[in-house]
Amino acid sequence: MPWLQLRLAIEPEQAAELENALLEVGAVSVTFMDAADQPIFEPDLNTTPLWSHTHLLALFEGDVDETELIAHLRWLLGAELPEHHLEHIEDQDWERSWMDNFHPMRFGRRLWIVPSWHAAPEPDAVNLLLDPGLAFGTGTHPTTALCLEWLDAQTLAGEQVLDFGCGSGILAIAALLLGADHAIGTDIDIQAIEASRDNAKRNGIAEDRFALYLPEQLPAGQSDTVVANILAGPLVALAPQIIERVKPGGRLALSGILAEQADDVRAAYADAFRLDPTAEKDGWVRISGTRHK
Repeated sequence: MPWLQLRLAIEPEQAAELENALLEVGAVSVTFMDAADQPIFEPDLNTTPLWSHTHLLALFEGDVDETELIAHLRWLLGAELPEHHLEHIEDQDWERSWMDNFHPMRFGRRLWIVPSWHAAPEPDAVNLLLDPGLAFGTGTHPTTALCLEWLDAQTLAGEQVLDFGCGSGILAIAALLLGADHAIGTDIDIQAIEASRDNAKRNGIAEDRFALYLPEQLPAGQSDTVVANILAGPLVALAPQIIERVKPGGRLALSGILAEQADDVRAAYADAFRLDPTAEKDGWVRISGTRHK
């Protein structure tokens, strides 16, 4: 069966309203893309961080009446649609096509993120097997890449690592594969907890090495290394709690921060940490440092 695809050129502030309207009129999937057609793989929970020039793709069953669809959307929105284009697409194995476009990626010297269906390019390297997904981290986003590269450069042997906002668990699992003794993951989304647990199992991580908690269940204590790849606002608001989780002399890496937000985040942690120079990738930054003893 063919499919009908609706592509809309939108502004970020239109995203939530249009997404809700498209789902209400029967879209079977909604995807946000930038001008270069790169999908957003890991928006933070309850947020939609978008590029300034964003395309919204909605997929409908092919027998949908195009005229009625557009009219219904206009009625729901109470306004004309943004610039848009409709096209019919032949049926295909969408999952297979998407899988074919996701390839192993190296971060730093030792670490590879490898789709679970793909052979590892360097079998003797540190290979983290992962099934990519829309909601949680895959390593494709610059913020995740910055954290993975930082972890690869650390000496983690025998340490405990806390992944604050763990998503897919990619950072905690990477730390364990890179030599950490134990990891803790916490996230406000129960689906993130489940995804982290599944990915740990896929990578042969024993249950007693990776503890997962919702924030209200997280036990007291401090870790040798803390990573938090969330967003700038929560990183500033939660700075006292995050700082307290790092042992004196321990290390911290923060990401999910746009370049123009770096000064505010650094200021929230500067008194407690000796901060490294800010690292930047594609407009996103990582802030790291060592807690004063």
